Amino acid sequence: MTSFLKKIRSSQLFKITSLNSISVLIKIGIGLITSKALAIFIGPSGMALVGNLRNFLTSVESISTLGFQNGIVKYVAESEDDETELKKIFSTLFFSLLIIAFLLSGVLFCFSEYWNSHVFGHNFQYASIFKALAIALPWYAASIFLLAIMNGFGKFKKVIYINIIGTLIGFVVTLFLIWKYLILGALLAIIITPSLLFFVSFYFVAKEITIIGSIKWAFFDFKIIRNLSHYFLMALVSGVLGPLVFLAIRNQVIDTIGIKEAGFWEAISRISTYYLLFVNTLLTVYYYPKLVVAKNNRETKSVIWSFYKNVLPLFGLGLIAIYFFRILIVKILFTHDFEPVTDLFLWQIVGDFFKVTSWILGLQFFAKKMTKGFIITEVLSLAILFLSSFYFISIFKIEGVVIAHALTYFVYTMVLGTYFRKCLF
Repeated sequence: MTSFLKKIRSSQLFKITSLNSISVLIKIGIGLITSKALAIFIGPSGMALVGNLRNFLTSVESISTLGFQNGIVKYVAESEDDETELKKIFSTLFFSLLIIAFLLSGVLFCFSEYWNSHVFGHNFQYASIFKALAIALPWYAASIFLLAIMNGFGKFKKVIYINIIGTLIGFVVTLFLIWKYLILGALLAIIITPSLLFFVSFYFVAKEITIIGSIKWAFFDFKIIRNLSHYFLMALVSGVLGPLVFLAIRNQVIDTIGIKEAGFWEAISRISTYYLLFVNTLLTVYYYPKLVVAKNNRETKSVIWSFYKNVLPLFGLGLIAIYFFRILIVKILFTHDFEPVTDLFLWQIVGDFFKVTSWILGLQFFAKKMTKGFIITEVLSLAILFLSSFYFISIFKIEGVVIAHALTYFVYTMVLGTYFRKCLF
């Protein structure tokens, strides 16, 4: 038994998981404090506006990075020993992302009033938020580029260290902005904190890789852009269409039930984000690179079932504990105004279990460049979420949103299980 435990502790998965756990615990702890600050200073209504901006920002970020981060991980991992190919990858992606980021920044800055009316409505005047986003966006795109390179080289620990430091810096900035400027500060924090990650990323990457000398216009290769175009199509569906669906659902809640209820949904979504952080980071940092290099169904099956045997059972037990402590969780995280959030836990948790079950399967689309399959299944799931949310909202009010969430990911998991049955069985 002792030798078995030593073997587990010495394994790469255990070391990465342990460090990742520390990173996630820090993010969760900071998230708890930030949520409390949001609840106290801006309330449910302000939380709804924060949710709208988060959804919009996800779409903008996906366009600005062209969905290339998964492609960068894949191609860097495959070309690690080919210096010439790496220079082509670095240069092509750097200049492509830079051009797109600056073009998008121009659109955001010049049409800030237009974006304000579509994201927040005519009753709120936060056009300055979109001008700030225009300035911050290129820095964020660059940080995504650098992190993806580190991940592709298998520098798992460094990626986690970067995230930890970035989280701590973002925490200080967020608290200050919320305290000083209330709702405006909360919205600014969402935009500013991700861009600060660039400076942390650049410091670590510069110590590991001589990337500056590798980036030259002479190495730009359109062939790499063509090879990565399917990642952009995937990002266009999940990273752009997905958040827009959530934005439409939240606006439907605001119009038919109320802005406070939309804030309750944002609150349960934030809680969900906290406990999904562990699995999401572990999948991105550890399992995705392994799926990329898996050469056949046998190796892929081994990676997938490793996740189902080692991670999913623990996650399920954690969800059960969260449900039983939901009243205490809401009291700690928010204020008395958020008490109705406790009624949303059951279906949110059910949906999240199926969501995590499907995640490892969904990574196959990116790892193996299965663009068509991804787009079909993603559009199907978003259509189910959109239609079922509108239907259930009319019957069950705000609880209808989380019922739709559970239904969507149950169907999505069944579809992916059928699609990847050869990799599973």
